Amino acid sequence: MAESTSDSRPGTPLTERSSRVAVARKLTRRAGREKAGAFLAEGAQAVGEALTAHADDRLRVRELFVTEQPRHTELAERAVLAGVPVREVTDKAAASLSETVTPQGVVAVCDLPRTGTVAALAQRPKLVAVLVGIADPGNAGTVVRVSDAAGAGAVLFAGDTVDAYNGKAVRASTGSLFHLPIARDRDVSAVLAACRDAGLRLVGADGYAAGDLDTADRAGELAEPTAWVFGSEAHGLSDEVKAQLDTTLRVPLYGQAESLNLATAAAVCLYSSARAQHR
Repeated sequence: MAESTSDSRPGTPLTERSSRVAVARKLTRRAGREKAGAFLAEGAQAVGEALTAHADDRLRVRELFVTEQPRHTELAERAVLAGVPVREVTDKAAASLSETVTPQGVVAVCDLPRTGTVAALAQRPKLVAVLVGIADPGNAGTVVRVSDAAGAGAVLFAGDTVDAYNGKAVRASTGSLFHLPIARDRDVSAVLAACRDAGLRLVGADGYAAGDLDTADRAGELAEPTAWVFGSEAHGLSDEVKAQLDTTLRVPLYGQAESLNLATAAAVCLYSSARAQHR
């Protein structure tokens, strides 16, 4: 399976000290991803989705690093058939490319998408998630996954939200970031304006809002094309952002829990809109 390279004898797995692995390791940092225009997708699910996107000309996979394990054979064969170089690496080299405690031993180097907000909204989707100031990459990736499952047409990363292609965010999305447009813009107001221009009603998730999902659903509001706006885990949406929205809604709590975490609240909100829109 191993491919000969300038720093490896033919048939010899690349080590963590090889130049190819060292170059790929730089992609674990945001600055490295931006400079190289590439990111890492780790694990069988993410790599499989990346190869599917590559085959459909939606994204290019530059190369695949795999350890010598039978479970990776199918992915390696798919990559070879698609013209993607496959590099066999040692377990230690694979671990150096991973940000998990238990590396899966298969990592794809993928082109970094450069989708702009307007382009992401070009098909005028009826449901969009907007993340504003989300700090936790696991939460961000999970919202991407939930958005995909709920049939959203795009996920927009606004303001100081974590990088969508952070390793933890990519893993948490479980391949969903290959299914729908992901765009980033540090100008929150520009993102919200673009959503409005695309015909979307701006609805913020706010645990202290006067209205809730139940009353909005009964009023038929959730069936409208909607951009759900989610704020930071610690502070929610700022007053400045809320002033630019059409409304804010809270998830009704029927038990004694104080609140829901961000990803769970996002799932409830997005599915409430998806259900109303698909009636």
